[in-house]
Amino acid sequence: RVICHHYAGCGVCENCAMGYEQLCVHGRITFGGGTGHGANADYILVPSRSLVLLDDELSFEEGAAISCGTGTAWNGLKKMDVSGRDTVAVFGQGPVGASGTLSAKAMGAKVIAVDVVPERLALATELGADHVINPSEVDAVEAIRELTGGLGATATMETSGNPKARQQVLECLRPFGRCCYVGIGGPAEIDFNRDVIFKVATIFGSWTFSKSELIEIERFFVDTKAPLHKLITHRYRLDQAVEAFKEFDGATTGKCVFIME
Repeated sequence: RVICHHYAGCGVCENCAMGYEQLCVHGRITFGGGTGHGANADYILVPSRSLVLLDDELSFEEGAAISCGTGTAWNGLKKMDVSGRDTVAVFGQGPVGASGTLSAKAMGAKVIAVDVVPERLALATELGADHVINPSEVDAVEAIRELTGGLGATATMETSGNPKARQQVLECLRPFGRCCYVGIGGPAEIDFNRDVIFKVATIFGSWTFSKSELIEIERFFVDTKAPLHKLITHRYRLDQAVEAFKEFDGATTGKCVFIME
């Protein structure tokens, strides 16, 4: 049983040699991304170097999660060196953000989950979030400050790509805090003086993960026994694809998977 790193570049340039084939210098993304062989199929063709053995303790569903969105969230938290000393605010509780909530809890942090969808906040609570905030009902920045004694979060992660959320992950950060941007979205207005320079903040960008990090991610979830299966809220057969994508578009689910029967 195997999972695969979901990008394949030229395999020989500097970035590919580091395992970051999604950043291939030559732009030769032959698998993954928006081109080439993809999902929603019984079989796909991938380079053998992309394959990683799937641990016996993980199901194929859990392997699918860590190979994409869950691994993306984990790697963003790893960049910030999240630990039990942290209070982490995760903005967005879709499949990536929910994975961030689960992963940050497994790293020992206190977690504040932020989203406007009640179903996703309920899932965040089930995954271990210490607090949930709906920014359509309250000011998320003020709520986070109230929950942290007026200081703000020590680390934040933005997974939605929403322009307002992209501002607020910095606004709710305490001095010397760390922020990681993971969600893809539009431009946002940021007060760099107030929220970056004067806070001595550290900002990271994170785009998926390398092949070697995929191995780390797998080991992390085997060792911590974090309940990956709780991320998966919907399962479909391939012949239910139309129904599945309508459900995805509703933006109320956790991780959704196709089951190969």
